[in-house]
Amino acid sequence: MISKITIDQVYETARVEEVIGDFVQLKKSGSNFKGLSPFTDERTPSFMVSPVKQIWKDFSSGKGGNVVAFLMEHEHFSYPEAIRYLAKKYNIEIEETERTDEEKEQANERESMYLVSEYASTYFERTLWETEPGKAIGLTYFKERGFSEETIKTFSLGYSLDEWEAFTKSALDEGYQLDFLNKTGLTIVKEQPQGAAKKFDRFKGRVMFPIHSMSGRVLGFGGRILTNDKKAAKYLNSPESEIYHKSKVLYGIYFAKQAIAKEDTCYLVEGYTDVIQLHQRGIKNVVASSGTALTPEQIRLINRLTKNITVLFDGDAAGLRASLRGIDLILEQGMNVRVCTFPEGEDPDSFAKNNAYEDVVLYLEENSKDFIQFKTSILVAEAANDPIKRADTIRDIVKSISKIPDRIKKEVYVQECAKIMQISEEVLYNTLAQINKKVATDVAKKQRQEQKAFDVVKTEQTSAKVDVQFELERKIIEMLLLYGSERQEFEDLVLKENAEGDLVLEPETYETKVYEKIYLDLQEDEIELTNQNFKSVYYRLIESLNENDEFSIQSFMASLNQELVPEVSSILMEEEKYVLHDWKRRNIYPKEKKQGVAQLVGETILSLRCNLIRNRIEKLKKETENPEKDNKEVLEEIVNYLQLNKLLNAKLSRVIS
Repeated sequence: MISKITIDQVYETARVEEVIGDFVQLKKSGSNFKGLSPFTDERTPSFMVSPVKQIWKDFSSGKGGNVVAFLMEHEHFSYPEAIRYLAKKYNIEIEETERTDEEKEQANERESMYLVSEYASTYFERTLWETEPGKAIGLTYFKERGFSEETIKTFSLGYSLDEWEAFTKSALDEGYQLDFLNKTGLTIVKEQPQGAAKKFDRFKGRVMFPIHSMSGRVLGFGGRILTNDKKAAKYLNSPESEIYHKSKVLYGIYFAKQAIAKEDTCYLVEGYTDVIQLHQRGIKNVVASSGTALTPEQIRLINRLTKNITVLFDGDAAGLRASLRGIDLILEQGMNVRVCTFPEGEDPDSFAKNNAYEDVVLYLEENSKDFIQFKTSILVAEAANDPIKRADTIRDIVKSISKIPDRIKKEVYVQECAKIMQISEEVLYNTLAQINKKVATDVAKKQRQEQKAFDVVKTEQTSAKVDVQFELERKIIEMLLLYGSERQEFEDLVLKENAEGDLVLEPETYETKVYEKIYLDLQEDEIELTNQNFKSVYYRLIESLNENDEFSIQSFMASLNQELVPEVSSILMEEEKYVLHDWKRRNIYPKEKKQGVAQLVGETILSLRCNLIRNRIEKLKKETENPEKDNKEVLEEIVNYLQLNKLLNAKLSRVIS
């Protein structure tokens, strides 16, 4: 268990904008920050972070919460794991007791797989530094590659002994279950017709490269064999698992994320050693696709941090044309892409190793080409003087341009292509129109096929009825959160009988805190919130506002049950949704809510009373449906409620029938 004092210290120290900034590129927007949603595929920002309230809200997915909730949603951390991550980030000492066997059993499958992977990383690293084979084989290899001891430790590089069960036996002795060793792919288990299953280490005799998530969790491994065994693959990766999806991971993203956001550009390479060597040379905004074909998911990881990618290719890389497909994928995501190739016989690893930082930076600046320049240089060389191939080349380039979602960028690239290929812009625009038409036709065709495949029955849809009670209760929570401790001047309506004997509402003015006004009014009318979440939050809020002169939203959110945090953050960030639309740019200036807090509180409570009165009237009306019953008293009660409802609605400036 982590002590409450430590948890409080973590909440007080952690800054939501700093933590989320490690995963999402945030831009200032008034007093808030905005960025692209890390939970959905979008091109316009709908993700808001409030440094003042220390909460975030993703309007595209509906998710929201405090800094811990973000880590739990984005990184699938448990609550203790999120606290540990923040404590490590902010150098806060954290005390925790050893987990019992019962607690270990209760850990879910994903968490167990993470724990196994973390243990494996530590084991391979320890083997590299503390065993004779590790030092003689693994450490020697890394040093021959030019990696310093500091770099080796930074990337947690390791070594797996050239023995069949060395790692597996060690993990089992430490209490890790074979089932999870098998599911992570660290151990290969082969069932035998008779007797116990045969088990052996997947990465036997390899140097190890742990693959980290954006938050630094070990997801899987890459292992390189050092012998000349032609039957064995040179590089071996962990198999797909519950925690490791090759197409959604970029090697080095954990070490590069801050540099990518700061430099506002990302270098994309192919291999582990390319990343490590460039990082060691001082170029830290670099990641690798780990030898796999680039995927949209990998591009979106980078897109959260920057819009600019420079793809680095080997000088003698085979299949450059195939790599161009990755460039089209980057363009489709609305990103800016440049390409840089190295001199023949060089790759990012060797070039960074053999050149000083300044020389590498200068080379990248001078040799990075716009994707059109790069594509034309590759394809034109292939076409030579063949007019048919030249025409195909132009069509290929225009096809890439068609992937760009931004119309202005698209037009600029058409002009650039016309200049380079010495062809009229009109021809290119016509070709672009043909490509777009074909795409639209294909989409329409696919939709027709889907419609034929499924017999869609159209049902008459009715608009969802607004739950008035829910909205009013939500508004009460919002007012308590935002203005609960403020003193305001209120005008109360007191029901009195005038000279003619009629009931009238007379105003009385007094000053009090917002939370006291709400609490006393609800108490007076014996009103209880009907929504259980709102009810829980309401009593916690009243208690907190009553006990603390200085109410802190951050402290209050930290004390809440994590299940309630998204609901509360959603209420708090309601206003920020409209900031995204930037109304002021259109000369529309909405009135700030704070300008009429007392009025808002009064109207909300009056509306709640009116709603409860209407519900009561409807209930009484049903009682009068029995003709055999004497309904005189019930009818008199209905008349009194109708009269009261009329008076309250008059105060709210409503006309009722």
